[in-house]
Amino acid sequence: MPKIHATARAKAAIAAIVAASASVGGVLYVGQTPAAVVLASKELVRPWEGRELRAYYDRVARPPVWTICDGDTQNVKPGMVETPAGCDKRLEKRMGNEFYPGLIKCIDGFAKKPLSWQAMMLSLSWNVGVGAACKSTAARLGQAGQFYQSCIAATAFNKAGGKMIIGLVKRREMGDATRIGEAELCVSGV
Repeated sequence: MPKIHATARAKAAIAAIVAASASVGGVLYVGQTPAAVVLASKELVRPWEGRELRAYYDRVARPPVWTICDGDTQNVKPGMVETPAGCDKRLEKRMGNEFYPGLIKCIDGFAKKPLSWQAMMLSLSWNVGVGAACKSTAARLGQAGQFYQSCIAATAFNKAGGKMIIGLVKRREMGDATRIGEAELCVSGV
């Protein structure tokens, strides 16, 4: 595993979201949306999931499932077509209404934990499900305030269909030339 470390590009991404945010009760928001949802969606989920405007059958998933937009599987039917704006809305709505509240329920004080750590956990949840993320070592370590160790622990989720996938390794760790990795973002803000 490459050394996980903070980077200027990840720090800049965090700073841009913080600059666009307002604090309400100690929680950062961009408009009505939690800043962690915006950061995770913009810097982690969209770049790594790849946007597909036409529904496709994801055969790597177990079980296989119809998918659209940025890896969204909710209420997707064969033949569905979405617009870029519709994909943005789907992602923000699910992240804000399902994934963020799900993590709040399983991790005490989630909304007041470091922004970069919240974003990493949201991206992880989008990819593996809230249940798996909540039961993870990454969640347990974050709950205990061991954020750097939690960032590293989340890199273990690098398999799909039982096989290690190089794209997931890059997503979970230090990213690639054009995309920030989850651990990279996470350690850049904790």
